[in-house]
Amino acid sequence: MIKLRQAIVVEGKYDKIKLGQIFDAVIVATEGFGLFNDTEKVEYLRMLAHTCGIIVFTDPDGAGLVIRNHIKSIISEGEVYHAYIPDIPGKEKRKRIPGKEGLLGVEGVDNQLIIDAVMSCGIYEDREEHEKITKTDMYELGFSGRKDSAERRQKLIKKMKLPSNISTNGLLDAINAMFDLAEFLDFVMDLFSE
Repeated sequence: MIKLRQAIVVEGKYDKIKLGQIFDAVIVATEGFGLFNDTEKVEYLRMLAHTCGIIVFTDPDGAGLVIRNHIKSIISEGEVYHAYIPDIPGKEKRKRIPGKEGLLGVEGVDNQLIIDAVMSCGIYEDREEHEKITKTDMYELGFSGRKDSAERRQKLIKKMKLPSNISTNGLLDAINAMFDLAEFLDFVMDLFSE
């Protein structure tokens, strides 16, 4: 088991069970949209973010994105990291039919993919000491404000193994968790020289 200082926030009990087999950490399930009306759980997440930090790890579908954005909006202080899994078509073994968007959720993906996602979200690095990638950098690199920006962003998202529906701001957060500016410039150069 991998010991983490940070708590991990997932959507449901099956995600919690799966991650509990991989990580020695506090794991909190939002119970899907139940978090929206659960003031006690919101206060608990705020306390965890302030004391040890939290890793938000939701499914790559629309519902996961809504829950992730809600958590981001309710926690203004403390450490909040974001772990992502890419879009992988399929269904979880326990389900008869795939979800609405036909993508595997956290509980359905390979353990190594989960470990890689959590370990690359920036939890072991001091994020204050590197130069952050900004919206201006994204524009200058052609990832926003250009005719082909959406296509360039999707290529970047796929290479970074992020969900295809990630927002531009979410993408910027993920980039800053994974890279400093020099590393990102190298990554982009490699990506578009392929």
